[in-house]
Amino acid sequence: MTDTSHALLTNAEMARADALAASLGQPGERLMQRAGEAVAGALRRRWTPRPVLVLCGPGNNGGDGYVIARALAEAGWPVRVAALAEPRGGDALAWRRRWTGEVEALAPAALDGAAIVVDALFGAGLVRPLDGVARTTVESLAARRLPTVAVDVPSGLDGDSGCVRGAAAPADLTVTFFRLKPGHLLQPGRALCGSLVLADIGLPSRVLEEIAPRTWVNDPCLWSALFPWPAVDSHKYRRGHAVIRGGARMTGAARLAARAARRVGVGLVTIAAPAEAAAVYAADMPGTLVEPVAAGDFASAFADARRNALLIGPGNGRDEATRSATAAALSSSRAVVLDADALAGAPEALGRPGGPRPVLTPHEGEFARVFGPIGDRGRLAAARDAACRSSAVVVLKGPDTVVAGPGGRAAIAAGAPATLATAGSGDVLAGLILGLLAQGMPSFEAAAAAVWLHGRAGQETGPGLLAEDLPESLPAVLRCLRETTGPWAIDGVETL
Repeated sequence: MTDTSHALLTNAEMARADALAASLGQPGERLMQRAGEAVAGALRRRWTPRPVLVLCGPGNNGGDGYVIARALAEAGWPVRVAALAEPRGGDALAWRRRWTGEVEALAPAALDGAAIVVDALFGAGLVRPLDGVARTTVESLAARRLPTVAVDVPSGLDGDSGCVRGAAAPADLTVTFFRLKPGHLLQPGRALCGSLVLADIGLPSRVLEEIAPRTWVNDPCLWSALFPWPAVDSHKYRRGHAVIRGGARMTGAARLAARAARRVGVGLVTIAAPAEAAAVYAADMPGTLVEPVAAGDFASAFADARRNALLIGPGNGRDEATRSATAAALSSSRAVVLDADALAGAPEALGRPGGPRPVLTPHEGEFARVFGPIGDRGRLAAARDAACRSSAVVVLKGPDTVVAGPGGRAAIAAGAPATLATAGSGDVLAGLILGLLAQGMPSFEAAAAAVWLHGRAGQETGPGLLAEDLPESLPAVLRCLRETTGPWAIDGVETL
């Protein structure tokens, strides 16, 4: 089984984990105590004593809040509690009864005099937009910019999608429990959470065997066993032959993709380009083959069966010749990556009934052109739906890149640097996917591995990044990947 430390749990799956933990002898009241004490401990490590206001809701998130208030008060901190309503019962009510201080009515005015606010109104499972006094208080909290600690997620943030339901106040620190949720990594949720702490509160990890999560942090534990490291008897033909359709005018895109495919280990790369541009391609990289082809005859470039992976789209132009090349590629048995200008038409036309699943790599604008606006459903649900409709692996690019397969499996990137938002970066990513497919990696794993390598190469390059730098940073990243065993730490997440 895949290492479960990087599983992401939906709200329903987390509720199931809690229920299973109770059946295994972990009472909810004790888990709530551990959760609240973890938040109080994280708060105390970051700030010196000062007036704290704990905002408590009527559910389990509010129950955590009463534990936090009690723990801080026992440590000598000045604490006030403002509650939306009395707990409805269960563990939250038990901890409410242990709080011996006053409880104010929730209102924006309750924020007066607070130096730190603990947001324990609602957790990740909020099913409707914030409204009433809860919304006005959260909006006032956001406007005042008070240091804020969120319990599980900032109230108003959907843990499944990362979308805001009505309103949400940015947190300086968010403490969550057992496993992250998709909304902790998906924008705008990731930005609203501030610093993330993942606390172990004693839920047994074996509950995940029954839950069988389908969403993961994109980590090598998902795909490293299938990574195509060269064998001692390898030669270039065993390492695949990738073909890239080059454009006549925007030649840089295909050249960047070719460089990336070669850096990630493919044996040979051919750029099939119009005759008038062939000299430009040939003058760039001596290790890349260049083959002049007529605009409507891309199929001739992969007539040789050894040419086993194709990339169409970067710098190609959205015209009939690109559409014809895309159709020819999809009607073949080759592995296919469709990027940029190849992403057009009906979703069903971008898939295929058999053979390796195509990999589609849209950014949000290209995604909307093919699959419709993302809207309130969020990026994860949109990518999953697109993968199902096209029978392809969809890489929805962004600061929180989502890789989704038709069967519902998905991986979300964590830690990709903002410097990747530069011209040509997506062409490098497409080349990485192409290179891994050509070496025999399955479509989902190739896409996830390429996204991870792309992000790590961006980190390795650092400030001042150009797309041209990314392939040159890959050797150091690959060396580190090969030498590291076990799951990697999740970028930007502290574990307790």
